[in-house]
Amino acid sequence: MIHLHWINQGMLSLNDIKHIIESGKPVVWTMHDMWPCTGICHHARECTNYQEGCHNCPFLYNGGSKKDLSYRTFKKKLALYKNANITFVACSQWLRSQAEKSLLLVGHRTTNIPNPININLFKPHDKKEARYKSNLPQDKKLLLFGSVKITDKRKGIDYFVESCRLLVEKYPEMKEQTGVVVFGKQSAQLKELIPFPVYALDFVSDEKAMVDIYNSVDLFVTPSLEENLPNTIMESMACGTPCVGFNIGGIPEMIDHLHNGYVAEYKSSEDFANGIHWALNESEYPTLSEEAARKVATYYSEGIIAKKYIDIYNKITGKDE
Repeated sequence: MIHLHWINQGMLSLNDIKHIIESGKPVVWTMHDMWPCTGICHHARECTNYQEGCHNCPFLYNGGSKKDLSYRTFKKKLALYKNANITFVACSQWLRSQAEKSLLLVGHRTTNIPNPININLFKPHDKKEARYKSNLPQDKKLLLFGSVKITDKRKGIDYFVESCRLLVEKYPEMKEQTGVVVFGKQSAQLKELIPFPVYALDFVSDEKAMVDIYNSVDLFVTPSLEENLPNTIMESMACGTPCVGFNIGGIPEMIDHLHNGYVAEYKSSEDFANGIHWALNESEYPTLSEEAARKVATYYSEGIIAKKYIDIYNKITGKDE
């Protein structure tokens, strides 16, 4: 058996995948985005061409054409998958539902297994000590926002900025009581955009440092406009830090609204601001924090995810019969 993950066309070409399939071994392919079920894109957004056959790709220059790169690649994948013994595993229920609409996956097994997390590393710690390690203030309620590149529009920076403006407008006292911790490239730029003190950390690659950061803050905010199953939400919740995110992709599968976080109406800065205020000032915060950590331990721990994959392997090889 061969298990593929996020190989796409950068690590393995379609010809490489063809050789793997022609080996005759069963293939389990974990989908971390939509590329395996579309012509060329990682996220189809509003486009539904992949459901019947890609063409006129909106992501190509001038909107593509009838037989553009997306069309040609889709046809190659269609031939590649035909009669192949592939089980597609999506990392979220949302991604599985999108994949099952694709003409490419007709007749193939699909299922859904989330990414795992090491809950022995990502777990709750003392907040005061974590703030001391991260050189963050003890006297403020802290929000955490981050991505590889802060200014990436897909990460919803504009909605977060507007939410902060709305919060200060409606609750002026929050301006002195609240701070925003930011990690990622160009994080310092946020200082000029929002009305709260900003503590810029640049890009953080050390996992132990990230554990301290998650434990330092009161709330993780993710106004991302397109997501599968964000690791950052999982890591934050594992550390007992609740999250606010938009109702998109796999986010509402992770955050249980008003139980361990807040799921805001998609692209609504006002509702996103409501979620921040509710979590910080109106919720039973200790319970919210406990439920966030419990959700991750119950559904995403390495042991639980490993068992789900073992079950799939056994079904494919007939060992569970």
